Amino acid sequence: MTSVAVIAHAGKTLGGGLPELREVLTRAGIDEPAWFEVPKSKFAPSCVSEAIDQGADLLFVWGGDGMVQRCIDAVGEAPVALAILPAGTGNLLARNLGIPIDLERAVDIGLHGPRRTIDVGAVNGERFAVMAGTGLDALMIRDVDREAKRRFGRAAYVWTGAKHLRSEPFTAKIDVDGHRWFKGSAGCVLVGNVSKVLGGVEVFDGATPEDGLLELGVVTAKGMVQWLRALARTAVGSADRSPFVQTTKAQAITVKLDRKVPYELDGGDKKAKKRLEIHVQPAAVTVCVPDTVVVPS
Repeated sequence: MTSVAVIAHAGKTLGGGLPELREVLTRAGIDEPAWFEVPKSKFAPSCVSEAIDQGADLLFVWGGDGMVQRCIDAVGEAPVALAILPAGTGNLLARNLGIPIDLERAVDIGLHGPRRTIDVGAVNGERFAVMAGTGLDALMIRDVDREAKRRFGRAAYVWTGAKHLRSEPFTAKIDVDGHRWFKGSAGCVLVGNVSKVLGGVEVFDGATPEDGLLELGVVTAKGMVQWLRALARTAVGSADRSPFVQTTKAQAITVKLDRKVPYELDGGDKKAKKRLEIHVQPAAVTVCVPDTVVVPS
């Protein structure tokens, strides 16, 4: 028998909200799931631990990528499956896995869909499922206005990011699998576990969370013109063809910066650091997915 728990960000919305989720689960025969609601995603890990201690082996995670990231980090090696209920703004992991932005269908996938074991990345010991980055993307995520994000969704990140295109670049030394791969001036270092990582744009062509590798990209653009050229290439899915972008694949990455710079994990901003230790954890997490994965555009 499956034991179900719900870990919900109370401030996020999908369909008819959490009352409808209770109704959908009841109709499916799940009358009394363990139920946890939190006002912010940072409170989710303790709920995940409690649910697992109570014997839950299927966790419905209600929220956006930040909420999913917190839960993925919290499950550790516990034998549980995650069913994503995409109630956030970007829902990038759900989109990459083909999980629809539809409450009833997402619940059905959680209860009856196949299970897919995916890789995750870890930065300084904390897991992520979609992306990690430092530089422009982290500044954009840190400074986006919450009300603008609520009203305009992903477009709010674009507007906020434009304000930082003239930011002073940093000097980075990057080792890939034990060997020096990059040394020089950069405005953004981005690590991806899936192909679509920024606003649903396919930054890392053909990337999959099941190959035991992470994608790595460094943007060396300086000034507005070069940044716009790099972003234009990214928008049409050919970031690696830009003269201002370098990419590779890796199992382990060390990023050393000349000053403390903010970084982000799956859209959640983190305190500035001068050093990031990043590695892949192959086949680390089990997620419920559709029978036929059709990734939305």
